[in-house]
Amino acid sequence: MTTLSTTHEEIPLAATEEGEPVPNLRDLIDAHLHMPFPFRRNPHEPEAVAGVEAWLSEWGLDAEPGVAEMIHRTRPAVLASCTSPAVDAGLLQIVANQIAYQFVFDDHAEAVGRRSPGRLLPVLCESTEILRDGRAPSTPLGAALTDLHRQVRERCTPAQAARWAWKSREYVHGLLYEAVAQAHPFLLGTGDCVSIRSLTAGVEPFYPLYEAAQSRELPVAELHHPVMERLSRLSSDVAVWTADLFSAVKEQRAGDLINLALAHQRRRRCSLQDAVLSAVREVNDAIEEFQELHARIEPTLSPAGIGYLEGMTGWMRGCYDWCRAVPRYADVVSVPAAP
Repeated sequence: MTTLSTTHEEIPLAATEEGEPVPNLRDLIDAHLHMPFPFRRNPHEPEAVAGVEAWLSEWGLDAEPGVAEMIHRTRPAVLASCTSPAVDAGLLQIVANQIAYQFVFDDHAEAVGRRSPGRLLPVLCESTEILRDGRAPSTPLGAALTDLHRQVRERCTPAQAARWAWKSREYVHGLLYEAVAQAHPFLLGTGDCVSIRSLTAGVEPFYPLYEAAQSRELPVAELHHPVMERLSRLSSDVAVWTADLFSAVKEQRAGDLINLALAHQRRRRCSLQDAVLSAVREVNDAIEEFQELHARIEPTLSPAGIGYLEGMTGWMRGCYDWCRAVPRYADVVSVPAAP
C-alpha cells in the first residue's frame, strides 16, 4: 500500500509526495488521504458474518431479488468489525445486523425513489411509525426493523435507545431528500449534497450503541457538550466522505448524485481525479479538526466519554479499510490516476 500523505498541499495527480507514480484512483486516494488512526479488526468477526446471514434469512430479506449478491459485495459484518473493533460479540452482532439492514433498506429506497419520490412515502412512513410509535410492521423490511429495534432496547438504556431511534429516523428522512434531489438534479448544490449525505450516511445511529458499550453511562454534560457534538458531526462526515472517494466511480456510472467527489466535479467541471482530490482535502481538514478537538476535550472526559470517542474514531478508520477492499467499490481501480 502506498504511504499515506500527512499534508494538504497540492500534489501532482499521478504521483505521491515522494514522486512515486501511482497507477489508479484507489492508489491516488491512498497517497493523499491522511488517516492517522490505527488499523483494527474485531476478533468476533467470523461469528458476526454467520449471524448476519442467519438474521437476514430469518426475516426473509435474503430472498428479495439481488439482496444476496449485494450482501456478498458489501460484506456488512466486515464493516462492523472494522468500525467497531473493541465491542463485545453481542454488540458487534447488533452493529452488523444494523449495517446489513441499512444496506438493504437503502438499495430498496433508491430503486423505488428513482421511479418517483412519492412512491417512497409508504416505505418511509412505516419505518418512522415503527421507530417513533412502536407500530406493528406490514412488510419484511418493517419486520426486520422491528426486531432490530428490539435488540437495541434490550442492550441499551431507555435514553440510549431513544437516541438510536431518533438518529435512525433522521436517516429515514434523508432517503426522501435524496430521492427528491435525484429527481430534480438541477436544484442540487454542493451544500445541499453535503447536507443530504450527512443524513443518508446512517452513521450517527450507531453512536448510541457505543454509549452502551461503556461500563457506565456517559454523564449528560459530556454527551451534550458542544465539542462532543461537533466531534460526532465530524466523525460521521469523515466516514461517509471517505466512502464517497472510493464509490465515486461506481456512482458516476450509475448516475447517482449524492456524493462529495461528484459534487465537486459538477461545481468545478473538472476531471474525476481532480474532484476526488478536492474531496480528499476536505476529508483531511475534517480529520485535522477532529484531532484538535479530541486533544482539547479528552483530559476532561470520564472513561465512558473516552470510550465513546473511540467509537467515533473507529468509524473513520473502519470505513477507509472497508472501502479499500470491498467488492462493491472495486471499480475504483479501473480508473487511472491521471485524467
